[in-house]
Amino acid sequence: MTVDAANTVQPLHIADARNAVRHVFVRDLVLFCKIGVHRHEHTDAQRVRINLDLAVREGRDLDDSLSNVVCYERITTGVREIVSRGHINLVETLAEEISTMCLEDWRVRSVRVRIEKLDVFPDVTSVGVEIERFSTTP
Repeated sequence: MTVDAANTVQPLHIADARNAVRHVFVRDLVLFCKIGVHRHEHTDAQRVRINLDLAVREGRDLDDSLSNVVCYERITTGVREIVSRGHINLVETLAEEISTMCLEDWRVRSVRVRIEKLDVFPDVTSVGVEIERFSTTP
């Protein structure tokens, strides 16, 4: 995502017809997660916001079939499963685990994962990390 002059978040421009790339995204998935290094973060779940941007290889024939696309329902279910496994110390670790899960689908060329902890500081909207990872599949 980029921020324009009015400080409005704008989506990334990932879709690329010349290179047969589709942009699949998940916006503002808010989950409760046990995450952090502090003692209270080991017992109290806190809100995290997750945003994903995937560059996906386009197939020739969609055939209007779910099996021919990268399914955002499967992606969000995978994220929920990762978050529900138990305590994670670092937002960086969570981001890496989510990116690895997304890249398991051979059609995903790259993934950008943004994790934000929403309730850390009373005077800050969010803190977190954003990573981008690429597929090793040609």
